[in-house]
Amino acid sequence: MFLTITTTGTPERPATDLGFLLHKHPDHAQAFSTSYGTAHVLYPEADDLRCTAALLLEVDAVALVRRGKGKGRGGAPDAALAQYVNDRPYAASSLLAVALSAVFSSAMRGVCTAKPELPAQARPLRIEVPALPARGGPELVRRLFEPLGWTVGVDPVALDTEFPEWGDSRYVRLVLESERLTVAEALRHLYVLLPVLDDAKHYWVASDEVDKLLRVGEGWLAEHPEQKLITSRYLSRRWSLTRQAMERLELVRLAETDDSEVEAIDNAVEAEAETEEKPTPLAVQRREAILDALRDCGAARVLDLGCGQGQLVQALLKDVRFTEIVGVDVSMRALTIASRRLKLDRMGERQAARVRLLQGSLAYTDTRLKGYDAAVLSEVIEHLDLPRLPALEYAVFGSARPRTVLVTTPNVEYNVRWESLPAGHVRHGDHRFEWTRAEFRAWADTVAERHCYTVEFIPVGLDDPEVGPPTQMAAFTLKATNEKEAKAA
Repeated sequence: MFLTITTTGTPERPATDLGFLLHKHPDHAQAFSTSYGTAHVLYPEADDLRCTAALLLEVDAVALVRRGKGKGRGGAPDAALAQYVNDRPYAASSLLAVALSAVFSSAMRGVCTAKPELPAQARPLRIEVPALPARGGPELVRRLFEPLGWTVGVDPVALDTEFPEWGDSRYVRLVLESERLTVAEALRHLYVLLPVLDDAKHYWVASDEVDKLLRVGEGWLAEHPEQKLITSRYLSRRWSLTRQAMERLELVRLAETDDSEVEAIDNAVEAEAETEEKPTPLAVQRREAILDALRDCGAARVLDLGCGQGQLVQALLKDVRFTEIVGVDVSMRALTIASRRLKLDRMGERQAARVRLLQGSLAYTDTRLKGYDAAVLSEVIEHLDLPRLPALEYAVFGSARPRTVLVTTPNVEYNVRWESLPAGHVRHGDHRFEWTRAEFRAWADTVAERHCYTVEFIPVGLDDPEVGPPTQMAAFTLKATNEKEAKAA
């Protein structure tokens, strides 16, 4: 990983003052040991008119795997493959941000004992990063740096220069220039925003990261227009930590507006903050909506098709009106986890008689699934390739034919409301598709007409007036087409 900081000067105010600010002498090349390799500081050029300091980080790939996210909690994206094919030794990331903090810690704090007047002085600065992962592209890079006073030059790096038709990679070459920032401010901006653009930290994010973020972001983060995105990504999208940081940043903003101390504002809102309710996770809202729909239709014997790790089955068991619950999944591993979650081996005989877990594929008819009051397909259909949907449709609506079928799936229109989700991406890597409300309604109406069901559509989560709810649910009810079905209904 490589980064350069360049400044210009005059004989009266020499550019080599950069050496005093960074606490690294321009005449020496220095090496510093870090947890993941060796950081080198050297000066390719240093005179009164122009001075450049370079930070080169040599990453120890073995140490990265042994001590980093390759094992243990919080594994990096594609962690198994990343041990063998890894961009981190070459592209700027949280590793480089940590190296900046370790090597230039005094400079980042604005301390210079030799020339105490220098840290507060703005100077011409040019920062270059040859390879920077930018999840969000050049436009996000500009949105992050330009509000801080930087002139941003950002050039996408081609995926392969020999094959331009393949398009650009997720990497950019970054050049930042400013005439009105101090070296300390520049380092603090880089320390926070490099891992934000990479969007993958190499270490486990704990609660102390909130204090670190607010300390380094002091003076600029509270007013940044992309504050929420920066905070969420820096804290690895850990909701509790992000919320804590956002609340503290709001206190800082209010204190600056009222020209008062943060502690005074904090005391004034403490009682209100304690009563604020934590938002209900979407997964919980989805289960509650399903349970309400099952109760409304009077179902007692319920199929959870694609039950996964058994969260819905567990919720159904808590309500005695559901007398028989069957969880079905193609994954034996998921069923094993569900069994542990439900504690089937320790469950009382009466309770155990209410629940079964079956392995089976929803792409095939299964006589074991016939005769039930209701079936639930919660966040299942989007995991199938579109050509396989007709097989699932027949297996559930044509063969099993429960009186009620509940189907939930993401509403792709709502994805623009997820700030952490890059444009054009689906919510989960295994999703084969995500439908708009119109596409889901068209599919559901066709299924209902083909198999003699009626269908009603129910929003799950906040129903946004522009893009609809985050989850859409279709409730199918079997028509009484003959005397036998009428009696069963």
